[in-house]
Amino acid sequence: MTLHLPGADGTLRAYEPRSEPRPVTSGSAFTSRTVFSAAHVVADPYADVSPDSPAAVDWDATLAFRRHLWSHGLGVAEAMDTAQRGMGLDWAGAAELIRRSAAEAKAAGGRIACGVGTDQLTAGTLAEVRAAYEEQLAVVEESGAQAILMASRALAATARGPEDYLDVYGHLLRQTNGPVILHWLGPMFDPALEGYWGSADLDAATDTFLEVIAAHPDKVDGIKVSLLDARREVDLRRRLPKGVRCYTGDDFHYPELIAGDEQGFSHALLGIFDPLGPLAAEAVRVLDTGDTDGFRALLDPTVELSRHLFRAPTRFYKTGVVFLAWLAGHQTHFTMVGGLQSARSLPHFARAYELADALGLFPDPKLAEDRMRTLLHLYGVTP
Repeated sequence: MTLHLPGADGTLRAYEPRSEPRPVTSGSAFTSRTVFSAAHVVADPYADVSPDSPAAVDWDATLAFRRHLWSHGLGVAEAMDTAQRGMGLDWAGAAELIRRSAAEAKAAGGRIACGVGTDQLTAGTLAEVRAAYEEQLAVVEESGAQAILMASRALAATARGPEDYLDVYGHLLRQTNGPVILHWLGPMFDPALEGYWGSADLDAATDTFLEVIAAHPDKVDGIKVSLLDARREVDLRRRLPKGVRCYTGDDFHYPELIAGDEQGFSHALLGIFDPLGPLAAEAVRVLDTGDTDGFRALLDPTVELSRHLFRAPTRFYKTGVVFLAWLAGHQTHFTMVGGLQSARSLPHFARAYELADALGLFPDPKLAEDRMRTLLHLYGVTP
């Protein structure tokens, strides 16, 4: 049945939803790439909260979504920016999320890595930043999960130059139990991280980042780069010490970066693999056979959707991710921690629905159509 979707120009256009879902395939564990999906959290829609209240999470639905990702062979990157760290989910909520998800991973046999940050602080001394990182690192390691050292707003606000980053990260890496993933999140995802690694010059920042890794290569499993700059990521991964992986966080260029070239490739830790989970898993299994063209044929058509969800202001991509989870039936409502469901416009939602439906991402296209129709009616759209 025809839907009438609003465009950015204010006019309605007719759209015919697909009637059948895309077939979902399954298979063995990945062999050529390590792939994490940064997973969203599901808010509790019945909680009596305000935007300033601590997050109220629907734990059953949140953990069920992680089981969905594991069932397709994907690892879960937990308590990252996709889970609204620093945008509705505070450290207390993140700590509970880490503990619950790590326990669920053990039960399900799924791979998990969890974000370690400093969001107990808004600012502080270097000693306070180190202590905040240490507190979170202890929670992650005690849970049995791998640690991802996230970029710190407090460190960005406190550090006087590259030497302070070298000091803090060196201190943390010397005490970690096992190899960690270092996360470089660009200011397009979080404006408070402008000038991270001690310089707004990305070449200088890259040199400092590599200096941290070179000093502790045995403690670094890999780096996760979210700069939305494919050339820079390729240059960076070619300079990594042997054995240190590059996990792309580039939601604009991920097919080409994961496919790689004659000099190497990127693994993946991506927010877009939250809505793309089954399709992304199928593509990686095709890549495992050596069929790069087949991998690109599956994944290249998803880039338009990803670029739409992650368009500026990029940090609000979480809204589109949760919207698609609702349409796909992974949750019963379109409510977000901190009321972030209001962060995108109706034309944005309409285009996201259209692109996702065309890709066959919805297991039940009729359910997705009905929910999209409900949203249109809520906004006052009638044919």
